[in-house]
Amino acid sequence: MRPSVDPVQSDVEVPARSDVIVVGGGIAGVSTALFLAQRGISVTLCEKGRIGGEQSSRNWGWVRTMGRDPREIPLSIESLRLWRNMNAIVGAETGYREAGIVYLCDTHRDIEKHKAWLEHARPYQVDAQLLGPEEVDRLLPSSARPWAGALYTPSDGRAEPAKAAPAIAEGARRFGATILTGCAVRGLETQAGRVSAAVTEKGRIACSAVVLAGGAWSRLFCGNLGVKFPALKVLGSVMRTQPLEGGPECAVGASDFGFRKRLDGGYTIARRGATEADIVPDSFRLFFDFVPALRVQWKELRLRVGRRFLTEWQVPRKWPLDEPSPFEKVRVLDPEPAGSLLEEARRNLSRAFPFFSNMVEAERWAGLIDVTPDAVPVISAVDAVPGFFILSGLSGHGFGFGPGAGRLMADLVTGAPPIVDPTTFRYSRFFDGTRPKPY
Repeated sequence: MRPSVDPVQSDVEVPARSDVIVVGGGIAGVSTALFLAQRGISVTLCEKGRIGGEQSSRNWGWVRTMGRDPREIPLSIESLRLWRNMNAIVGAETGYREAGIVYLCDTHRDIEKHKAWLEHARPYQVDAQLLGPEEVDRLLPSSARPWAGALYTPSDGRAEPAKAAPAIAEGARRFGATILTGCAVRGLETQAGRVSAAVTEKGRIACSAVVLAGGAWSRLFCGNLGVKFPALKVLGSVMRTQPLEGGPECAVGASDFGFRKRLDGGYTIARRGATEADIVPDSFRLFFDFVPALRVQWKELRLRVGRRFLTEWQVPRKWPLDEPSPFEKVRVLDPEPAGSLLEEARRNLSRAFPFFSNMVEAERWAGLIDVTPDAVPVISAVDAVPGFFILSGLSGHGFGFGPGAGRLMADLVTGAPPIVDPTTFRYSRFFDGTRPKPY
């Protein structure tokens, strides 16, 4: 069930000291390492499994500004700018192509929602535009379903999740970063209240700062430090097809399916508008944190009780740093995909675009997405633990603005002028009474 990810070999030597330790080798972690290394900062990235092995290689591969939470638009714009130059920066193929993204509308109510979003986007000069039914037919002549209209952003794009994080990691290494795979960070040491070292399964690395980019593992890591990080996991399921000649180049999202073309000529397909989420012990611990989000997303959520409840119940929430941690017991989260959702996506897509009726499925997989109560990531210092930074809770948006998030984190760690205002992404919003509601 794992997608094939470009391999990244680990450096052999574990340094005794590094200015910054990045925990996690997904798109956000490798981007942070890249932009720190570019500045001459000594950085070591520690990944318990393999680079891009979890959600960073299992997402849809969309790179968009369109439809983002208004608080995320500036970061999305900067990320898009970085994506356009990423192949040149890292000297490798990330799969990025500027092919446009379309959100198809079934009803005029959908159009009105997009109009409201365009008002938020207008100050940033985003090139998103509303299309009428005839314009949709010209853009997507292979569609057999009548559409009330669409929101279309020509400058949005797509990249290859199985290539991007590995390519960026290798780019960071060329700038001087140390990349360690199969190397879990068990926890942190402090001196006079400040971070002084990361304790890994391969030894202690002295440092001045640690950036946690652990995705679905971040809440567990924080808990062992005594830091509360409110995040739950939802399941994202995806399939890919064998190559199909002559299909749409732009990525397309409708109410009940989504697809984008791949470099190999096939398509990545998913069920848009529905998400499976397991009820686990953290669902009860964080219930009141997530009540506002549940009210907004209730119609899209399909809650279930299964093996994951018992699995997570058995995971220790505290552990000593001189013993194996939970991160060493499970190197890669590899959940079963939601087959019913993927079959729905296939049927809905084939009805709307008969071109896909003869698609041949090549592979399917799933990943666990870390989601915060307001569905906005944390890119922030943790004031209670000087030298500790969190870049997590990317809430399903992480692949698209991973490079921008990494660049912003590099700014925060080094004290440089931030690429965007980081206030929106501050960790303290969950506890100071200022947390905004989900968009």
